[in-house]
Amino acid sequence: MSHTEVHPTAIVGAGARLGNGVKIGPYCVVGSDVVLHDNVELISHVSLDGHTEIGAGSRIFPFASISRQPQDRKYHGEASRVVIGERCDIRETVTINPGTEAGGMETRIGNDCLIMAGAHVAHDAILGNNVILANYVGIAGHCQIGDYVSFGGMCAVHQFVRIGAHAFIGAQSMVDSDVIPYGMAVGNRARLAGLNLVGLKRRGFDRESIHTLRAAYRMVFSTEGTLRERVEDAAGMFKDEPLVQDVVRFIASVSDRPLCLPRSTRDEE
Repeated sequence: MSHTEVHPTAIVGAGARLGNGVKIGPYCVVGSDVVLHDNVELISHVSLDGHTEIGAGSRIFPFASISRQPQDRKYHGEASRVVIGERCDIRETVTINPGTEAGGMETRIGNDCLIMAGAHVAHDAILGNNVILANYVGIAGHCQIGDYVSFGGMCAVHQFVRIGAHAFIGAQSMVDSDVIPYGMAVGNRARLAGLNLVGLKRRGFDRESIHTLRAAYRMVFSTEGTLRERVEDAAGMFKDEPLVQDVVRFIASVSDRPLCLPRSTRDEE
């Protein structure tokens, strides 16, 4: 069984729970309600507070600040949480805020995520597995980010926005509307620019599934009829196609934000 290493300059609260093989480097501060699972490493100068749980094998780099008071004036000291999954890399100066009573009381990040330097994840945001936030990406409160979503550098995401699984957000985009699964969005304000074909191929989706998804995309975002009618048509025509059904369910579900559309699609939809 590997032992825990705590640098003599680190401060670890009496109630903190440390798994096997945890390494806490110089000048880290770990609060009493923090749980670090096996083989978590805090490189140096990391600040962990509040009710925080870090999954096994995750690494947190210098000057990251996790679970300090959220940047929300509605927060009144409630015992909300941050939960970070396994094998995540949280790079330098990242900030991750806990949930609030007005949200789900929890900010959650899945497994195998990479959050690059200077990025911010706000209160009550939920990130899936294998999400990549490039440098200085800002995720606002209450956002929902699906599995395998990737962001280029310096993106901003409006509060309550949903971004579906396997989507790609181009660098310096400002996203203020929901982005469908497998979609690619770019711009200020971001609009759909097609499907994330590069990501789909890299992740092993077969050619036939991608071809079918492209056909459904063209149907849903054409200009004939209403968006609702086109979605219903796609749901029926591609009822046995899982990727298409992912998109259909996403569009049909209730949201606080409008849907991100291609520039050629009528804005009133």
